[in-house]
Amino acid sequence: MFAAVPPTVAPAPSAPLSLRVEDYAFAVAAGATPVDVRSHRRRQLDGALFGALAIDAVEVLDRLTPDTPDSLRVARPESRWILVSEDGHEAEWLAWHLQARGVHGAVFVVGGHRRMRSARVNGRIRPDDLAVISAHES
Repeated sequence: MFAAVPPTVAPAPSAPLSLRVEDYAFAVAAGATPVDVRSHRRRQLDGALFGALAIDAVEVLDRLTPDTPDSLRVARPESRWILVSEDGHEAEWLAWHLQARGVHGAVFVVGGHRRMRSARVNGRIRPDDLAVISAHES
């Protein structure tokens, strides 16, 4: 007889997991926070994603999962994160794991930064972000 063993993975998320490139600007305007999970080197080579938090992929789960010792202060179960990796695959994996941890507003951009570049989609720098940059350059 076999003992019942709990599943090792969470059930499939019921919230949407992906975001199309053409919906990116609308989602950001609606309050979602973009998170660029590409490596620092990749961001240097291919360019920054304006207005996005830059968090290396290995740190994303700790930073965006609420109530962990390393979580960002703004990380909440209701947070809406748009994860962007180079081709979308790594961001998909991370979004799934964030949703499994209860962060149901985590999604990934289908095709990643590569598709965003080919569609000429980038973020925007908000005036308050520019003020911070200007203050540091003075």
